[in-house]
Amino acid sequence: MSQPLSRRDLMKAGGMIALGLATPPWLASIAKADVLRQAKGRRVDPDAVLVVIQLTGGNDGLNTVVPWSNRKYYDLRPSLAIPEAEVLKFHEQLGFHPALAGLYKLYQENKVAIIQGVGYPKPNRSHFKSMEIWQSASPETRLKHGWLGRHFDQRMVTGPLNPVVALGLSTEKPRALDGAQASIPCFASLTDIQSMVGDPDTERMLRQIQDASGEGTRVVQQANRTALDAMAALRDQLSRFSPAQAYGKDRFGVGFRQIAQIVGTSPQTRVIYFSAGGFDTHARQKESHQALMQGLGDGLLAFQRELEALGKANKVMTLVFSEFGRRTYENASLGTDHGAAAPMFLVGGQVKGGLYGPLPDLENLSDGDLKFAIDFRQVYATALDDWLGGESAAVLDGKFDHLPVFSS
Repeated sequence: MSQPLSRRDLMKAGGMIALGLATPPWLASIAKADVLRQAKGRRVDPDAVLVVIQLTGGNDGLNTVVPWSNRKYYDLRPSLAIPEAEVLKFHEQLGFHPALAGLYKLYQENKVAIIQGVGYPKPNRSHFKSMEIWQSASPETRLKHGWLGRHFDQRMVTGPLNPVVALGLSTEKPRALDGAQASIPCFASLTDIQSMVGDPDTERMLRQIQDASGEGTRVVQQANRTALDAMAALRDQLSRFSPAQAYGKDRFGVGFRQIAQIVGTSPQTRVIYFSAGGFDTHARQKESHQALMQGLGDGLLAFQRELEALGKANKVMTLVFSEFGRRTYENASLGTDHGAAAPMFLVGGQVKGGLYGPLPDLENLSDGDLKFAIDFRQVYATALDDWLGGESAAVLDGKFDHLPVFSS
């Protein structure tokens, strides 16, 4: 995967920058209109925002949504199973990890859809390959670009995209954001925007170089200037916004705080993609997974409360996924190894909370893994069509049944 843009990327060969004829594709997106507002007649909110949270490493689904009433679960995990007394029960057979109190509270408010048994045919246990499958939405790896990149390619049919219509927050640019034409900026953190256009001397130099080329690059120059204007405007907007909620200092607290800043200041942004690692829990899983669940649950609750304070609780949906689950049984290192199917979450004011998909069947496994029941592309199709007003059949190269996860 390509690296996110940084200040260093802009400065090359003794002061030459990666603009002009060598411009990154996202800089050539001219801000004439937000084409996502043309949702092709569908009844979707033109201001809807999709937040994608990637749990990198393979989250342990069975210790996230716990089958507390199933004795087989405790037999398979004599050390790692969550004691029944500690489970945050929401169902006669299921409950949340005790550290997910924040998510549990939102579930009680009917704002969380738990989609059980999500995966794809012939699951791959390689981190790289499975993540490629999820991000390209192509189990056969036939589709070259990412599912969100292809979505924005479709939107470009009616005109160029706003340069900040989508943003990534990740140390590496996710393939999900790559498109044939559309290319989405990705930053390790929001401070990278400040480093790109925050220094007056650097910004002045960038603009001077844009004006120094010949006639053949006039269109590119204008595109670059427009993108620089968009980044500078976003920088200024971000500096004027202070989140009202208290966020943790862990990766999720920092991430959700930055996402809240974007939602609160950038009305043009429709997709925000954030990834957090640490979920590859092969050894001593109990403590590390506890901390991850705490950060995720607390971050989701603080973010949802922020949206409520901003009056945007019904305009934002958060989608949470991981590239695979873990094996149903613990290993000798008190961890779990790479598995297959696992739950996904959809969170938001317009989400119809509840449980979707079958209960985990621990008596009918496939090589030690839970069998998948819901294709992840069904979740993507639902988000694309019913939330963003897209064309999932074109993006996903086929039609997938939607899930009834929205309240209206």
